[in-house]
Order: sequence, then structure tokens, then C-alpha cells
Amino acid sequence: MGENFRSITFIGVLILALCVFPGFVLSENGVTTRHYKFNIQMKNVARICHTKSMVTVNGKFPGPPIMAREGDRLLIEVVNHVPHNISIHWHGIRQLQSGWADGPAYITQCPIQTGQSYVYNFTVVGQRGTLWWHAHISWLRSTLYGPLIILPKQGTPYPFAKPYKEVPIIFGEWFNSDPEAIISQALQTGGGPNVSDAYTINGLPGPLYNCSAKDTFKLKVKPGRTYLLRLINAALNDELFFSIANHTLTIVEADAIYVKPFETETLVITPGQTTNVLLKTKSLFPNASFFMTARPYVTGQGTFDNSTVAGILEYEIPSNIPHMKKLPLFKPSLPALNDTNFVTNFTNKLHSLATPQFPANVPKNVEKHFFFTIGLGTSPCDKKIQTCQGPNGTKFSASVNNVSFIQPNTALLQAHYFGQSNGLYSPDFPINPLHWFNYTGNPPNNTMVSNGTKLMVLPFNTSVELIVQDTSILGAESHPLHLHGFNFFVVGQGFGNFDPNKDPNNFNLVDPIERNTVGVPSGGWVAIRFLADNPGVWFMHCHLEVHTSWGLKMAWLVLDGKLPNQKLLPPPADLPKC
Repeated sequence: MGENFRSITFIGVLILALCVFPGFVLSENGVTTRHYKFNIQMKNVARICHTKSMVTVNGKFPGPPIMAREGDRLLIEVVNHVPHNISIHWHGIRQLQSGWADGPAYITQCPIQTGQSYVYNFTVVGQRGTLWWHAHISWLRSTLYGPLIILPKQGTPYPFAKPYKEVPIIFGEWFNSDPEAIISQALQTGGGPNVSDAYTINGLPGPLYNCSAKDTFKLKVKPGRTYLLRLINAALNDELFFSIANHTLTIVEADAIYVKPFETETLVITPGQTTNVLLKTKSLFPNASFFMTARPYVTGQGTFDNSTVAGILEYEIPSNIPHMKKLPLFKPSLPALNDTNFVTNFTNKLHSLATPQFPANVPKNVEKHFFFTIGLGTSPCDKKIQTCQGPNGTKFSASVNNVSFIQPNTALLQAHYFGQSNGLYSPDFPINPLHWFNYTGNPPNNTMVSNGTKLMVLPFNTSVELIVQDTSILGAESHPLHLHGFNFFVVGQGFGNFDPNKDPNNFNLVDPIERNTVGVPSGGWVAIRFLADNPGVWFMHCHLEVHTSWGLKMAWLVLDGKLPNQKLLPPPADLPKC
């Protein structure tokens, strides 16, 4: 197989991990500690007729699955053997009091430099489900990603029938050239970056791409069984539709939160999100195989990778049926590329279980209200370049409340903890836009953004309501917004401009979906609520990597509480230095 990481290997590793966890020790208080080692190394990998040297974990693409149970402690040693600086984010892990292990470079840690190592040390508290890990510096997450699967505590069942098997399905994007060179050139010229050359399922593009029939993910199933598919969108810049031909999926979890189950033929998943679905196979051998395909949901005006990744659902052929050379292969029909109606209807079906065992603890009394606009904008061209490739000779930018985030040269959490924030960041992020306008109507003539490293400061245990409003500047667009360190409740969403007098009347405070990444509708808004019960510096950004690179990001600083368990723990001795 060489560098071609086949589906059977990936599934085999997962099933093995489910049965036999990596080496662990039991500490005195009965908490299980699981040890992993990530060697970051270059590896030659070939896809769609192109071979390239790329950054991997332990030579695997996608990277190895991290397995744990709720309540476990994880010690993951990351050793950097490549010429790039590295940091790893454990996407969706709350990191209660352990913000030093969250991973975004220059936010909670300085990156791990070449030849250096760092042990990410955290405990999984009150969480179970499908999450994932990925690099959190520049565009390195295009190849550095893998599943992070948290099983319930021993003896605790799922709130649905136990599946026959569990299978991770990770969507990614393949670039024939080096993504680091792509974004570096785009930031220099001010234009939009080149798009990917293929989408992948578990690292494999599938038969709809050139010379890729051998690189096809195949899910082999038995009739009359129920499979739990753990879907993860690790693509850099694309929301995706997904469907399996002639099969119905039952949604049971989103972002590691159980949901009220509902059936669908197709789902949509943004970068950063995870979705668990139950796939019930046909009761008898169907004399056919079935494509499972994904392609983008597109709302922006820029170029995009308009291609389709396909895997194959294959039924085990019963021994009493003579071997057939070629079975018919059915294809699913996916929504149109810009089918916002489908996305809205699908999103509206997502509700928390809201049971005594899995309550929806929505903050009812809000102490702080915030209104953030998000979207694109422009910046002046650097003096070295006469004309940039952005709108009207400018550079593309992106912002929150018209502040395009400037990445600092040392980690914000370290600066805060050691009282060295002076000149590095300012604690005055605007609570609402400085200039009001018709956000989803005709855009203003001045599209220039301001720049800064500003934080929003919250006292410990503040209940927060945040309205996130998309703008039409350089085109309305859907933005998957990810908040580190917290889950939040999506209490409302709509199109057009948020109306503070009418829209809150329709908020769902009973069973809203709870998640860590939400798609802000194109030309619309979302309302989220969360309790700031986790001290530290927490990144919030668009999970379309191009928008993050352009500055659509900010950070919250949650102060320590009074009790010992309400304070950020001291930094580890091996915390990387800038």
C-alpha cells in the first residue's frame, strides 16, 4: 500500500482502538490516563496523479484516531520533525482549567518549533461523542487531522440502539501543490487563494477523479445491521452536502451532543462540525452497490472546488449467491450547490435531547449582550506592491465588528497569565459595530477594515448572548463560526438584519441545539448563548481557513473565579516559547 492510506487500514485502526486502547495507566484516584505520541514528519503521498511531500502525524494521512472515554485524562506528546512550526487543537474539547492544551498558535501557546516537543495534557470532563484534532497554525490542517472519539463511561449506553459497528468518515481537501505556498502567495498578492483539486473521504478522492479508482473509500457492510457513521468535516474552505444512494440516515449527534433523532437522505456539514448518523442497511442483499458522495454548498462569490468525492457502500455477498463480476452502482442526488433552503430546513431540525440525563442548560438570564458583524472587507496594498489582486487593487480582508485580527508574536494566554499584556493586546473589543448600516442591504462605499489585537473580557460565570450578523460587504456568505473552550446554544437564526425587538420573541430556550461550530446563514444571523465558566483566552473564528487567514477572528478573555476549581491551572514546564 505504501503511502496510499487505504480505507481498510483506517477502519482497522479504529476498530482495534475501540477494542484495545493504547497503553494506559490507572492513577490513584481511578482516572484512566491514555498516552499517545504524535511524530510530526514529512511523507510522500500520491493522489489524483500527483505525488507530494506533506506534513503528517506518524506518516499517516489522515492522522491516527485518538480514543478515550468520558472522564479520561489524555497525555499526547507532539514531537516536531518538520521545518514548519506546529500546534495541535483538540477541536470541541472544553479544556476546563487546561487552556494551555487548547492548541491555537499564538493564542494559547507559542508553536512547537522544529526539533522541539510539547505534551498536551487534558481531561475529558462531561463530554462524549465525535470530535477531532487538527493543526492550528497557518493552513497545515489541510493534512494534519484525525478523529478524536470519546466513548461514554464504561457501562453507560448510547441513548439509541447499540450499533453493530462504528466507522469514522472524515471529509478533507486535497491540493496538488503545497497549501502553505498557496496561502502565502495569496496574502502577499492580496487576492483569493487557489482552490483545492479534490475532496477526500478518509484521505481518498474516489473514482470520479483522474486515476483514483484505486484510491476509493469502501464501506463494507452486512445486510440488516445498524452502523454508526462518525462524520467529520476537516475540509479547509468548504461546507459539504453528503448522501448515500438509496439509504436513509438517522441523525443522532452533532458536535458531540446528542440530538433528537430524525431521518434524512442528505445532510450538510460545515468545516469544523461533526455529525453522527445511524445507517440501517437493507435487510437482504440488494444486488447492487451504492455511491456515498459529498460536494460543496456554496454561498460566496469567489471561486471554489466544484467537484465531487465518492466512496462506495458495498454489501457482503452471501455465500449462496454466485459471484457477480459487476454489480450496478447507484448514485445519490445531492442538492444544488447554492441550495440555502435545504440547509435552513436541515438546520431547523436539529434539537438537543433536553432530557434529565442530557439536559439543555440554556442560560435564561443574560448578563451581557453582544452584537458582532462578520464578513469580508479590504485593506490597502502594501507599499512594496503597487496593485494588489483584491477588489479595486486592494487586498482581501475579513473582520469581526470591522476589526481584522492581527496575530501577535507571542501567545495571548501567556501574556495574560504573566501580566505582560501591555502593547501585545488591548481589552477593548467593541461590543457592537462602531458604524451601523444596513448589514444585508447595499454595502457601504468604504469597505476598508480596521486592524488590531483586541480581546473581549468576561468575568467568570458571565451569561452571554451573542448575535452574529453576516454582512453583504463583498457579497453575503455563510460563515461556520467556531468558539474554543465552550459549547453554546443556538437559540435563534434568521435571514436579513437581526431585529432586537421582534426576533428574540422566537428564541428557542427549551431544546436548542448545543454545539461548538455554527453556520451563520448567508445574509442572515444567529443568536447563541453560553456561560463563561472556563477561565482562559478562547479563540473564536470562521472555520473557513481563508477567512481566518484574512482576519475573521477574535478572542475572549475569561477571568478566574474565586474558587480553586474556577482558576486557570499554572502552565506546564514544557510550554513552548516564542
